[in-house]
Amino acid sequence: MPLQNRVTPLGDIVSTPHRGLFTGNCGIIHDPATRTLLGRRWTTRAWLICVCEFRGRRRKVMATQSWTELFFLDEATALAAGHRPCFFCRRDDANAFRAAWARGQGVDIPRAGEMDLVLHDERLQGRTRRLHALPSAPSALPDGAMVQAGGESFVIVGGRPLKWSFAGYRAVANIPGDALLLTPPSTVRALSAGYPPVLHPSAKA
Repeated sequence: MPLQNRVTPLGDIVSTPHRGLFTGNCGIIHDPATRTLLGRRWTTRAWLICVCEFRGRRRKVMATQSWTELFFLDEATALAAGHRPCFFCRRDDANAFRAAWARGQGVDIPRAGEMDLVLHDERLQGRTRRLHALPSAPSALPDGAMVQAGGESFVIVGGRPLKWSFAGYRAVANIPGDALLLTPPSTVRALSAGYPPVLHPSAKA
């Protein structure tokens, strides 16, 4: 039985055999004795996107009192869920994201904690997920931005929507008219300012 550690674009953590391209965390939210989730879903404002392989290190997932390993289909999924690149295992990508964030926000290069404060406000409303009004038509959103509509999540690539699933993306004709922005607005601005998210291969099929 797969562990409950796969993350949807909405930030829900579920059990599925599909692992995805990235891991990451939002603190310690599991019991290592049972390898099951606790009631809380985050213990830190630093929600990270990490590589699955780093310097040959190996971990038994959810087996120690350390950060809870979460898995994402791709970087667009993790960004939509409110995470950002890790400065430890993805330093170059994290610096590129921070620079694009500064350009998009029109501010000086921020500290990681400053970005985390903004993201925390944009991804949550109390204990529930916060969605945002679209700043433009979905087709005008940058590659990797995601929207939510009709109970489904969609990524925008080349101005066209692709429907998300744990197995990958598939093309659709259009998005329902009740779409809301799922990716935090500050992250969308970073995408517009040139940050290139890693997309699942199915997004380019």
